[in-house]
Amino acid sequence: MHQTILIIDFGSQYTQLIARRVREQNVYCEIHPFHRFPELTPDIKGVILSGSPSSVRDANAPKIDLAKIRSKVPVLGVCYGAQLIAQQSGGEVIASNNREYGRAHLKTIVANELFRDIPVDSTVWMSHADTISKIPGDFEIVAGTADVKIAAYKIKNEPTYCIQFHPEVTHSTDGKKLIRNFLVDICHCDCDWTPASFIEETIQQLKSKLNDDQVVLGLSGGVDSSVAAMLLHQAIGKNLHCIFVDNGLLRKDEFHTVLESYQHMGLQVTGVDAGKLFYDALKGISDPEKKRKAIGKVFIDVFDTEAHRIRDVKWLAQGTIYPDVIESVSVKGPSATIKSHHNVGGLPEKMHLKIVEPLNTLFKDEVRNVGRQLNMAPEILNRHPFPGPGLGIRILGEVTPDKVQKLQEADFIFIHGLKESGLYKEVWQAAAILLPVHTVGVMGDERTYENVVALRAVTSVDGMTADWCQLPYEFLAKVSGEIINKVKGVNRVVYDISSKPPATIEWE
Repeated sequence: MHQTILIIDFGSQYTQLIARRVREQNVYCEIHPFHRFPELTPDIKGVILSGSPSSVRDANAPKIDLAKIRSKVPVLGVCYGAQLIAQQSGGEVIASNNREYGRAHLKTIVANELFRDIPVDSTVWMSHADTISKIPGDFEIVAGTADVKIAAYKIKNEPTYCIQFHPEVTHSTDGKKLIRNFLVDICHCDCDWTPASFIEETIQQLKSKLNDDQVVLGLSGGVDSSVAAMLLHQAIGKNLHCIFVDNGLLRKDEFHTVLESYQHMGLQVTGVDAGKLFYDALKGISDPEKKRKAIGKVFIDVFDTEAHRIRDVKWLAQGTIYPDVIESVSVKGPSATIKSHHNVGGLPEKMHLKIVEPLNTLFKDEVRNVGRQLNMAPEILNRHPFPGPGLGIRILGEVTPDKVQKLQEADFIFIHGLKESGLYKEVWQAAAILLPVHTVGVMGDERTYENVVALRAVTSVDGMTADWCQLPYEFLAKVSGEIINKVKGVNRVVYDISSKPPATIEWE
C-alpha cells in the first residue's frame, strides 16, 4: 500500500487541482467528500482540507469532526479549510470588507517548515469573501499580506497548518514549493508514486485478480482505453479480447486508421460497423442527455452481442480514469454530477460481468505517462480526448448522416490544420461543433442561408479546468476559409473563447 494523502472535498472548483499538485510530487492521494471520508489508516500520512463555495458562517455549511484528524496526522487547511479550523477552535471568521480575490503578495513570513525557501513578496492567489479576523491563543500567525493579516497560521505543538490562499493554482508562484514542503518536510512522504511503480504493481494486481479468466474491453482509439488494454495485455495476454465499435459518429476515416494502429500493438481487436443502428436510435432526438443515453444504449446492445461471441467471458474492462469517477459521483455540494459518463455504468448491469478498471486512480496526464513508460506510440498517447458519444454531442440538435458528414469534413480540416502547423501538441483538446442555426452569406453572386461551425480549442492539464487556446489569427483565418470553401452547406465559422469553468469543454 502506498503512502496516501487524504483530500477532504468541501466543493471547491480547485479540489482536483490540489490532487494534481500532490501527484506531481510523486505522492499518491485520494479525494473524498466531506461527509463520507474514510477513517485514518497507517498509510495516510496527511490530510488536506479543500476550499468551498460555502461560507463557514452559514447554518448549513459543510462541516466535519476535526477531532478525527487533528493531532493524529499533519493537516493543511486551504481557504475554507483554514476558516473551518479557526472557527471550530474558537476563532472568528467574518465577512471581509473587501472581497479578497486575485493576486496578493506575502508581506510577512515567520520561519516555519511550510514556508521553507518561500521568499517575502511571493505572489499568492486569494479567492474568498470571508476572512479570519481572530485566532485562538494556541494559534500563531505565520504569514500575512497587505490586506489579509492572517494569510496563514499554525497551531502550536501540532502539525496543523492553514492558509487563506490557494497554492494549487499557477498564479501562486511558490505554490508547488509550499505543497512539497507539506508533503516532504511535514508529512515525511517518500515520493515513490511513479509510472514505473504503478505499472509493476498494477500488472501484479491484475494477474492476481483475473487469473486465467477471459476479459473483454471496449476500445475507443483514445488514450485511456488503449493504455488500459496494454496493461491488461501485459498481465493476461491472449485472454484479453478487445472490441472497437464504429457508431457512425467517429472522426473522418477514424475507424480504419485506429484499427490499423492496434495491429502493431499485439492486441486481439474485433471491429464492428454499426453506424446505421446508432442513426436509427437518434432520429428525432435533440436533447443532449437523451442523445447520450440513446447512444449509450445502442453501444451496450452492440457490445453485448459481440462479447457473447467470446466464450466464458467473466470480466468487463473499462478505461475509467479518476476524473470520470469524481464527476460521476453526485453528493451534496462537492463533485456534483456534470453529465453522465460513458465509462461509468450501463454495461455491467446488462452483461452481468465483474468490472476491472486498471486506470481509475489516475488523471489523464498520469495515464499518458504510464503509456510512455509502456513505450506506446506517440500518435495514440498524444491524441486529443474524444467523447464517448463522439460527434453526436458536437452536433447540436438532431443527429443525421448528412450533418455527421458535414462535421466530419470540417473537423478534419481543423485537426489536420493543427497538426500541419505544429499546433496540435500545444492544444489539450480541439473540436468542431455544428450549430443548429443558419446565417445569411454571399457566395459568388448568390445569397446563401447555411450552417455555422464553431471551432473550440482549449489548454488544460487534466480536463477538470481549461482555458481557451489563443490560436494565431492567421491560422484561424486559413482554417475558416478552407472550411467555408470545401464543406458544402457551411458559410460561417466562429471561434469559442470560453474557459472551463464556467463553460464546459464540450458544448453538450
